[in-house]
Amino acid sequence: MASTTGTAALPSTAALVARLIFAGVFAMAAIFKFLNMGGTADYITAAGFPMGLVLAWAAAILEVILVLCFLSGAYFSEAAIVAAVYVVFLGFAFHGPSHWSANQAEFGFFVDHFTFLAGLLFAACYGPGGFLALKRRLF
Repeated sequence: MASTTGTAALPSTAALVARLIFAGVFAMAAIFKFLNMGGTADYITAAGFPMGLVLAWAAAILEVILVLCFLSGAYFSEAAIVAAVYVVFLGFAFHGPSHWSANQAEFGFFVDHFTFLAGLLFAACYGPGGFLALKRRLF
C-alpha cells in the first residue's frame, strides 16, 4: 500500500520554493537598483519616463515590499497580483515591440516577462502554501 504522506506535503513545499524564487528575483532587482540608483534612473529616463530617480526609488521600494510579502506569505495573493502588473508593465516599457527592431533579443526578454506573469497569477490563485506563511489578506 502506497503512502500519501509524501505527496501531501508536495504542494506546500512547491509553494515555498516558488515563494523563495519570487523573493530572490525581486531581491536581486532591488539590490541592483540600490547599488546603482543613478544608472537605474538613467535607464528609466532613457526609456522616456520623467523623474527617473523618483521612479527608480519607487521601483526599489516596491521590490523590497514584494520580497517581504513573498518571504512571509503575508498579503501573498495581493502581492502576486501587484507583481504581475509590474512585470507586464516592465515587459512593455523596456522590452516591448518598439525595441524589437533594434535588438531581436529584446523579444526574448519580452516573452520571459509573460512566463513570470503566468507563475505569479498561478501563485495569486493558490496562495502561499502551508509552510512558513502568515496568510494575512486584505480581502
